[in-house]
Amino acid sequence: MNETIQHLLNHRSIRKFKPHQLDQETIEILVRSAQAASTSSYQQAYAIVGVEEENLKQQLVEVASGQTYVADNSYFFVFCIDYHKHVLAAELASGSVDQTVETTEALIVGAVDAGLAAQNLVVAAESLGYGTVYIGSLRNDAAKVSELLELPSHVVPLFGVAVGIPDQQPGKKPRLPMDAVFHRNTYTDDDTMRQLLSQYEKETSSYYGERTDGRRTEGWVNQMAASMKDPKRTYLRHFLQEKHLSRD
Repeated sequence: MNETIQHLLNHRSIRKFKPHQLDQETIEILVRSAQAASTSSYQQAYAIVGVEEENLKQQLVEVASGQTYVADNSYFFVFCIDYHKHVLAAELASGSVDQTVETTEALIVGAVDAGLAAQNLVVAAESLGYGTVYIGSLRNDAAKVSELLELPSHVVPLFGVAVGIPDQQPGKKPRLPMDAVFHRNTYTDDDTMRQLLSQYEKETSSYYGERTDGRRTEGWVNQMAASMKDPKRTYLRHFLQEKHLSRD
């Protein structure tokens, strides 16, 4: 097993960082690593905003339900779907992409491009000895994030990535059994999937019980059933329409 695979398999989210600031060279290495990710049809339909001002970070902490590590880190990146540059490019070429960037396909492409770029950045950061954590709670109020970062039309914030020197060693969360996510030729039948999920429920229940000294014992199955019972962030459809990234 090589070093890259070891980094991937040892990944865990870090939510407490030591006081430290990334130097400019490291920031550029991480961004260049993100840019090297695969991108659909060479569109590069994402933007990365580096949040350096302490005041901005603190306001993002408020959006992110008080998660202090949004501010207490070495550097904070915000990944966005970005078709603003494509609109400008079309104008330079005396054309228009307005209808295209409002399609569901464009939305998927932008989100996938941003996710691929972010994961490249995370792997690069962890290879340098840093810890990372994704911050999806920026979507609690994407309009506020958009306002704070002065994002133009056709640019939508998706999530943040905090990077820093780890000041904790959390346990590694067990992932789903491989057979629950890897299907050979056809999707696994329901009876087998239920067995795999029941097995995983026991494993994750044990994990949380040990991690919390018995204060929390629900496993992944019950956790998902509770957390996904009601739709979340339903305002996003209207926000995407306001940003001209959806007509639906």
